[in-house]
Amino acid sequence: MGKTREIKKRIKAVGNIRRITKTMQMIATAKFSAAQQRSVSSRPYTDALFELVASLAKSLTDIKHPLLTGGPAKPDAKPLLLVLTSDRGLCGPYNGSILRTGMHFVRENPANRAGFIELVGKKGAGFLKYNKIPISQHHTQFGDKPSYEKVEELAQNYIDRFTSGEVSSVHVIYMKFLSAGKQVPTVMQLLPFKADAIEKKTDKPETKSGMTVQYEFSPSAEELLGELLPSAVKAVLFQAFNDAIVSEQVARMVAMKAATDNAGKMGKRLTRVYNRARQAQITTELTEIVAGAAALG
Repeated sequence: MGKTREIKKRIKAVGNIRRITKTMQMIATAKFSAAQQRSVSSRPYTDALFELVASLAKSLTDIKHPLLTGGPAKPDAKPLLLVLTSDRGLCGPYNGSILRTGMHFVRENPANRAGFIELVGKKGAGFLKYNKIPISQHHTQFGDKPSYEKVEELAQNYIDRFTSGEVSSVHVIYMKFLSAGKQVPTVMQLLPFKADAIEKKTDKPETKSGMTVQYEFSPSAEELLGELLPSAVKAVLFQAFNDAIVSEQVARMVAMKAATDNAGKMGKRLTRVYNRARQAQITTELTEIVAGAAALG
C-alpha cells in the first residue's frame, strides 16, 4: 500500500511540473512573437544604413573618420568586450553557448582579458566570477524589452570613449537570430567600424552591363559620413540587443517544450508502474482471501 501511495504522489508532482512548464512554454511563445516582431521590423533600417555607410566609405578614399580609424592613441588604451546574456535561466544552452564563445575569444585575444569587460544579464556574472574574469561594469537597466534610448546611451558612451582614445576597440558577443530554428553565437566588432566588413555584407552585384552604380551626395559624403556613422553604430548595437532577446525566448520556448514532453512521458510511465503495483496488490489481497476461506472451510 505504501508503494502505491508513493507512486501516486510522484504522479501528482510530475503533473504539477508539467503544468508549470507548459505555462512557461506558452509565455515564452508569446514573448518570442513580440520580440521577433521588434527584431524583424528594425532589421531593414539597419541593413539600409549599412548599405549607405558602405557606399560612403568606398567613396571617401582620402578622408578618415574617427569611428573608422580611431581617435588619438593613448598608451593605456584597452579593448572593451560587451557580453549579452539573459537575466533568467531555463533557456537551455543559450547562456552556455554565449559564454563559451566569450571564453574562446578571450583565450585567442589575451589583451581583452586585461581590458574592459562589461556584462548584460545576471546569468553571466557567476560564470565570469568563477573563471576569475573581473567585470568592469554590469548593466542591469535593459530587461526583456531594451529601449532604443537606453541602447543609444550605451553606444554613445562607447563612441566617446573610443574617439577619446580610452578604448582601443569594442567587441560585442551575443546570440545572432537567423531564424526560429537557427541562432548563432557571434562576436561582432562594433568599433572601429570596419568598412571592408560592411562592404562584404552589403555589397550588391554589378549591373548586367558590368558597370557599378555611381552616387551623387548632397550634402557632401564627408558630412553624411559624420552623421551616419554614429547612427549606424547605435543601430547595429540595438539590433544585437533585439537579436539576443528573441534568441533567448526561442531557447526558452524549446527548453520548456522539451521539459513538458518529458514530464508527460514520465507521467505515463509512472501511471503504468502504479497500475502494475495496484494490480499486484489486488491479486495478493484476493489470494489471501481465498486462502483464508479455504482454511475455514
